[in-house]
Amino acid sequence: MTRRALVTGATSGIGNAFARELAKRGHDLVIVARTTDKLEQIAADLRSKHRVEVDVVTADLATSEGMQATANALTDTARPVDLLVNNAGASLAGWFGTTDIVDEDYQLDLLVRAPMHLMDAAIKTMAGRGGGKIINVSSVAAFTPRGVYSAHKAWLLNLSQWADIHYDDVNISVQALCPGFVRTEFHPRGQMDVSDVPRWMWLDADRVVAASLRDLQHDKTVSIPSFRYKVLASLAQHMPKSLVTRIARRGR
Repeated sequence: MTRRALVTGATSGIGNAFARELAKRGHDLVIVARTTDKLEQIAADLRSKHRVEVDVVTADLATSEGMQATANALTDTARPVDLLVNNAGASLAGWFGTTDIVDEDYQLDLLVRAPMHLMDAAIKTMAGRGGGKIINVSSVAAFTPRGVYSAHKAWLLNLSQWADIHYDDVNISVQALCPGFVRTEFHPRGQMDVSDVPRWMWLDADRVVAASLRDLQHDKTVSIPSFRYKVLASLAQHMPKSLVTRIARRGR
């Protein structure tokens, strides 16, 4: 039986890498993003290259309508989804307290409320039919206080760790994927200056996805791609509070 995955934020970056890799592995797909033209183009390419079924859901996940449209695809019993990839995301260039609170509300809906709603729909549906898998794209920022974005990602990391334990008895696996800097459209789109980020800190989206799927196969709850970020995440959790404070106060 062909497996089926739903990927949010599938038109670029890590989400697009997930869609391409999963299609290559023979998964039918539901791909979700805000831009219909890009989604249809990607869907046509994946159908042609890999002979898989690809459905398109145009949705802004920061809206109730967008979340509901995506949740409907997750709960469609006629076309069951076995893997949910909660990837859609964005960030703001400024620090909380200097940004527009309306923009912060949008980020909260996109990075916290949307994955929560989609996890809820997926868990309730998967539990009733023998299990499934969920990948929540968090970040190594979750391990260090770095403003609202890292707070959102820490929330998602914590919920993923709990859900993986709690729903193990109904065969649902939940992973928090925690990459570092990845070469995608994410930073330019958010108008973030990353010119001072060393070359060694950058990761490739395809390799991030490969690491995530490998860790998912081995039931790893937290996937941190690359040895260097595993070390940095470990240090962040155990370093003295004074040093963590200095890092948190650094500008972008």
